[in-house]
Amino acid sequence: MSVAPVPAGPGEDIELDLFLEALNRRFHYDFRSYSRASLARRADLARERLGCATLSEAQGRLLHEPAVLPDVIDAMTVQVSEIFRDPAYYLALRRDVLPHLQTFPSLKVWVAGCADGEELYSMAIMFKEEGLFDRTLFYATEINRRALARAEAGVYDIDRLPVFSQNYQKAGGRGSLSDHYTAAYGRAAFHRELRSRTVFTEHNLATDQVFSEVHLISCRNVLIYFDTTLQDRTLGLFAEALTRGGFLGLGSHETLRFSAHAAAFSTFDEPDRIWRRNADQEMLNAP
Repeated sequence: MSVAPVPAGPGEDIELDLFLEALNRRFHYDFRSYSRASLARRADLARERLGCATLSEAQGRLLHEPAVLPDVIDAMTVQVSEIFRDPAYYLALRRDVLPHLQTFPSLKVWVAGCADGEELYSMAIMFKEEGLFDRTLFYATEINRRALARAEAGVYDIDRLPVFSQNYQKAGGRGSLSDHYTAAYGRAAFHRELRSRTVFTEHNLATDQVFSEVHLISCRNVLIYFDTTLQDRTLGLFAEALTRGGFLGLGSHETLRFSAHAAAFSTFDEPDRIWRRNADQEMLNAP
């Protein structure tokens, strides 16, 4: 049963600030530069999941009952995606980006904010079908440990497969999506081979550093939850991580046009939100 919140008053901003401070100081999860409106919604969900009437009460539980942390992080992060979500993006990668990547003897791909792994498996399938998989090392990173474990398992409800399959075909799939998973007992498990070249690891874009010499970064529908300062920090990390001429893919409502690091990139395919790291631009340090 959900607990009804205490009506909002002038102290709710203070409660939210203290809740975020507790998360950061006690557990080193820093959400303070996330979008304020999104934070308020996510923190209220955390309060509800902990069965608390106020955010102050939830803060007390967080500080004194460390076991509730996974529930809080689940509430504070967003894991909403699909296999080959926004198929036009993957079609653009397959058609226009992968031919450039074919010229490298080895590749690194960073899927930042991988959530439950849908984007990682989309990338792995596409690289496999285009003959690039065996020379590619994938990094799948996420702040949420539970989501990262789900990503590594690669198991999804079978009722999601019709949408996944439609996306796959629209993204230029060369066969059937069913070639890449086994279905049983209402679940679909993507083949273990697809994650055999993936490093799954916790990574916080607000505080952690970069993976160097990456040829493609895909970070989709993550920046929309950040304030401008954290967006700039994240794009600075990406500029530093990418090889000269490397590619960056963002979500359909995201852009780096107004970022402090915009000069480090050139537009490659703006409708599909793909940019390219300038070859002649000096590396920019993240703020």
